[in-house]
Amino acid sequence: MDTNNLHTVPEVFLAAFQQYREKPAFTCLGQTLTYGDIDRYSEQFASYLQNHTNLKPGDRVAVQLANVLQYPVCMFGILRAGMVLVNTNPLYTEREVQHQLTDSGAKALVVMANLADTASRIIQNTDVEQVIVTEAADLHGFPKRPIINFVAKHIKKMVPDFSFPNQVDFRKALKLGVSGSVTAAKPQPEDVAVLQYTGGTTGVAKGAMLTHHNLVSNMKQMDERIGAETDEGAETFVAPLPLYHIYAFTTHCMMLMATGNHSILIPNPRDLDSLVAALKPHQITGFVGLNTLFNGLCHHDGFKSLDFSKMKITASGGMALTTDVGELWQRTTGCQASEGYGMTETSPVISTNPPNDIRVGTVGTAVTDTEIKIVDDEGNEVAKGESGELLVRGPQVMKGYWQRPEATAEVLSEDGWLNTGDMAVLCEDNYIKIVDRKKDMIIVSGFNVYPNEIEDEICKHPAILEAAAIGVEDVKTGEAVKLFVVSSDSSVTKEDLVAFCRKQLTAYKVPRLIEFREELPKSNVGKILRRELKEEEKAKQAGKAA
Repeated sequence: MDTNNLHTVPEVFLAAFQQYREKPAFTCLGQTLTYGDIDRYSEQFASYLQNHTNLKPGDRVAVQLANVLQYPVCMFGILRAGMVLVNTNPLYTEREVQHQLTDSGAKALVVMANLADTASRIIQNTDVEQVIVTEAADLHGFPKRPIINFVAKHIKKMVPDFSFPNQVDFRKALKLGVSGSVTAAKPQPEDVAVLQYTGGTTGVAKGAMLTHHNLVSNMKQMDERIGAETDEGAETFVAPLPLYHIYAFTTHCMMLMATGNHSILIPNPRDLDSLVAALKPHQITGFVGLNTLFNGLCHHDGFKSLDFSKMKITASGGMALTTDVGELWQRTTGCQASEGYGMTETSPVISTNPPNDIRVGTVGTAVTDTEIKIVDDEGNEVAKGESGELLVRGPQVMKGYWQRPEATAEVLSEDGWLNTGDMAVLCEDNYIKIVDRKKDMIIVSGFNVYPNEIEDEICKHPAILEAAAIGVEDVKTGEAVKLFVVSSDSSVTKEDLVAFCRKQLTAYKVPRLIEFREELPKSNVGKILRRELKEEEKAKQAGKAA
């Protein structure tokens, strides 16, 4: 499909619906929807939003779904209705959901029934007027749909009790949408399409405003990088990373859709048995994942027995790909993993390794139309081979943070340069190496964890006087959270603090290790020095290795 004259997300997917109408678009839990199916259902959902709610173009709609067929239907429906998608992590706690719904000003929420109890407890504290609830198999045919939904609710007891003031079932919303017509949205390229929430050095979740131009540009940049290695309408990619994460979103809902290709949605990638079972009926040609998943699959006998003869693309992102896992993946699948680099604020891809020229230990070269420079602490550009902070400028760089001009100004210059906060080296061949993170962010299984957020929450415990969180190396998750605390009560245990954290934080943010201290290292002005704690931890690990 020629995308040169396509400038907004609706233009891209409406063209794809017409050109690839009979081809498979998404498969999940044994059910496949074609491009034509997605077109029909998303039009019904757009009609429902326009004709049966009070929502108007530009209003925000939060979607809190795992990788199920309803996600692309809702996403495309929201955008073709002229509204803004707010991707929302299904694992969020009450506090996290409330912050995102309140900050975005979302007027509607689409949520999975098995996750809805969390949102139901805080919905009255938000501006949400309409909640659409869906069950796992709502887009399956008969008899699979009632069987799967019945088992989930009544046998496996996966659906807790919940209630919303203004609630409608997803299937009813689609039926209501059949009768009305859709007023085609005509957004401008610079209009916001998606609010993609991310943290920052402060730990306060901020909505990155990704415009239609940002997303379409990054889609084209990704396709230009791997397009020569793929065939239009002939590829089947595995989608284990959550679509609410911008990396999977742009890959599966943008680039692969625009080229008529097929994505296998994996609702729960931690369940390796189910993941492998989902892949068996298909001839896989591409896999988008991250280091911990690659490692787990390569030690799974069922995965190792699959047919990888057609596999030609493995894209690795979200966290660093370790050398040993990269080699193990290549031995297992016969396909070398191509590592890339990006940020939520850049839609997300900044650089990737070309599939035909992969340099291990690098994140590849900058994608088309993307400028990068490496600068020192004074903002002066350093020579190739020298380390400094990576800055990026290109069409994929966000418009800014939603309703946070000061935070935007801290990272985005007037002439379009984005401070990534990451330390990097530009090699002589223009390949990029990420050498360290300038920010204190911790990456656990590809998820960003911000120390300030953890520290803020644990310090709400009545016995905790001070706290500092750092990332430590972990074989399974890349990094894990270690928390140092000063307590006023010697009877408080590590188990007490973990239990306290679990009530306030998503599971991957909960500290894996906790150490009690009499005091924490501080600067002259009293700022806790995480850096010293990190150095102590590294020295301790080096001593163990020796």
